[in-house]
Amino acid sequence: MALIVKKFGGSSLADAKCLERVAWIIAESYSEGNSVVAVLSAQGDTTDELIEKAMEVNPNPSKREMDVLLSTGEQSSIALMAMTLEKLGLPAVSLTGWQIGMQTDSVYSSARIKNVATERLKAELDRRRIVLIAGFQGINKFDDITTLGRGGSDTTAVSIAVALNADLCQIYTDVEGIYTADPNEVAEAKKLDEITYDEMIELASLGAKVLHNRSIEMAKRYGIKVEVLSSLNRKPGTVVKGVTTVEHTKISGVAKDTDIARIAVVNIKDEPGVAFRLFRVLAGERINIDIILQSINREKMNDISFTVARKDLTRAVEVLEANKNEIGYSEISTTDKIAKISIVGAGMMSAPGVAAMMFEALFEAKINIGMISTSEIKISVLVDENEADRAVAAIHTKFYGE
Repeated sequence: MALIVKKFGGSSLADAKCLERVAWIIAESYSEGNSVVAVLSAQGDTTDELIEKAMEVNPNPSKREMDVLLSTGEQSSIALMAMTLEKLGLPAVSLTGWQIGMQTDSVYSSARIKNVATERLKAELDRRRIVLIAGFQGINKFDDITTLGRGGSDTTAVSIAVALNADLCQIYTDVEGIYTADPNEVAEAKKLDEITYDEMIELASLGAKVLHNRSIEMAKRYGIKVEVLSSLNRKPGTVVKGVTTVEHTKISGVAKDTDIARIAVVNIKDEPGVAFRLFRVLAGERINIDIILQSINREKMNDISFTVARKDLTRAVEVLEANKNEIGYSEISTTDKIAKISIVGAGMMSAPGVAAMMFEALFEAKINIGMISTSEIKISVLVDENEADRAVAAIHTKFYGE
C-alpha cells in the first residue's frame, strides 16, 4: 500500500476531542494498510502562550532559548496523540526533531533544513508503527534545538515526504482546501480543486495562511504531491501539483498581507552603486526586501522606497542610520500602517487586461494605491491597512462576481 505523510495544524489539535478526531483520521488510513507518518503542530494557541511566558521573564530573550521553549509545544502534541492512538489499540511512537535526525542550519527561529536521516523512521515503519513527529523543529551542528519559523510544520512534513519518497503529503487544516480568498473574511470565496506549485508559492508568500511557502518550494523541487484538506470532514481538498487540468477564471486567488512596513530613503544620489550600498547593508542583517520603487527627484537625486516585514522595521532603520554616510541620503521616512494586496494566477500571462480589472476594482471602491509590483503570475499593490479588507472584497468580486 501507500506511504502517506499527514500534517495537522494547531487548530485541528486544540483539545481532547480534536485529538480523538485526528486519531480516527490517522487510524482510518492505517487500517487500509498504508504506512502513516503524522507531523503535528503545537495545540491551539500554545505557541502564542509560550511566547507570552517568555516575555514575562525577559522582554528580549535570545533566539536560541526561544527555540528550546517553543519546541516543547509540538513535543506535547505528539505525546498526547500517541496516548490517544494507544487508547484505540494502535501502535504509535512519538519522535522529536532531533530523534529523527532533522538536521538544520544554525539560524535560530528561522532555520532551514539541511538533511533528514531516515534510519529511525524506516525502522519504526517496518515495525508497522504509526510515527508521530514534532513539526517545526530540528537540531543544528552544535546539537542545539532549532525551529523553522511560523508555519514550519508544513515544511517538516514535506521534507519527510521527500526523504521517505512518500506517495502523498496531506496537510490538514480547519478549512476544506485552498480558496480564492480567505473564506473567513470573504464569504463568496471559492474552493479550488487544483492549483499549481508556482501559484501556491506566490499566494503563501503574499499572505495566504494555508501553507508555508518554503514547504511548497520544496514540494515543487522534488515533485511531491500535496493535498490540502479539512480535518473536520471527509471532503476532497485542493491538490497542489505541477500542472493543473482545471482552467481558472484568470486568477487563482487574492491574498492580503498586513505584516509589512514601508521605508523611504529620501534624496539619495542618482549614481551607479548607490542601490547596491543601500541593499547590501540590509542583506548583511538578513533583512528581506520585497517591493522596491525608485522615484526620480530633481538635481540628480532619487528617492528609493521598499517594503520589509513589520518585525524587521526597527532593525532596518537602525542599520540604515548607522550607514548613512556610506549610503548618502538626507532622511528616512517609515510607516507600518499599510497592507499588501495581491492577485495570483498562471492564467494571467494569456489574459490581457487583468491589471486593469484589479485597478478598476480599487478605483470603484475609492481605494488609493501606493506602490505596485508585478511578475508573470502576480500583481501586488500597497494600500492603507484600514482599506485592506475592502480591497480584497472589491477585487474578488470583480473577478469572481457576487
